[in-house]
Amino acid sequence: MNSTAVVARRLAVGYGGRAVLTGIDAYLKAGGSTALVGSNGSGKSTLLKTLAGLLPPVSGALEIMGGAVTEMSHKVAYLSQFHPNGFVLPLCAVDVVRMARYDQRGRWARRSQTDDAIVAESMEMMKISNLGDIPLRDLSGGQQQRVYLAQVLARRAGLLLLDEPTAGLDAPGRAAYMEAMVFERERGAAIVTATHDVAEASTCDRVLLVAGRIVADGPPAIVMTPENLLETFGIGLTKVGDHLVVTEHHHDH
Repeated sequence: MNSTAVVARRLAVGYGGRAVLTGIDAYLKAGGSTALVGSNGSGKSTLLKTLAGLLPPVSGALEIMGGAVTEMSHKVAYLSQFHPNGFVLPLCAVDVVRMARYDQRGRWARRSQTDDAIVAESMEMMKISNLGDIPLRDLSGGQQQRVYLAQVLARRAGLLLLDEPTAGLDAPGRAAYMEAMVFERERGAAIVTATHDVAEASTCDRVLLVAGRIVADGPPAIVMTPENLLETFGIGLTKVGDHLVVTEHHHDH
C-alpha cells in the first residue's frame, strides 16, 4: 500500500469553476486520521467530494494513493452525508454491504469466499450481522448509517473519506464505529472525516479547521483553541472539565 494517501498543493475546490475552499496544502500518510472541522457551507464536504473524484479541482495539484484521482477510485471508499431514501429493488442490508466488493472483483464476476468473509466481518464490526436479511428501508436511520459504514469497511480501501459518519448513531453505534476506525488504521488505511463535532475531531491525529479557507492545521490539542474555533464557527468554545462550552458569540456563517 502506498505510504502517502493524499498530496495536495495550493488546492482549491468548488463547483463550476468557483472555489468555495482555497489554500489547501496537505500531505496525508497511510494509517493516519484527519478531521475536517467547520460549519455548514465551510467547504469540508466539497473537499471530500474532490478527494473522492466526484468533483474536479478548481485549481492546484492533487494526488491520491500516489496517482491521479481518476485512476485511484478503486482504492478509495467514500461515505456521503446523504443517502438515497428509496430503492427500485427491495435491497437488504447485506446486499448494500456487498456492493462494496464490485470494484474489487468486477461487477459481473461471481462472489468469492473472500468477498463473503470481508462482508461478514464488516457487518460484525458495525454490530449489524443480525440485520442482513432485513430490507434497508425497514431499518431505522441509525441502523441504516451502520449499514453504509459497513459498506465502507468492506471496500478495504487505502483511503476512507467520511462525511459526518456518526450522524444518527447511538452510543453503541459510535463505539462500534470508533473500534472499526482503529482496525482500518492498523491495516494501513488513511481516514479523512468531515465533522462539526470538535469532540469527535479531537480523537484524530490532525485537524484542519475550515471556513472557506484553512484557518488552522495541526494536532487537535494545538489547533482547536478558543481563538481558532471562534474564527471557524463564529463562536468561542473553551473546555470546562470534559465539556466544550460557548464563551462568546462573534458572527454567524
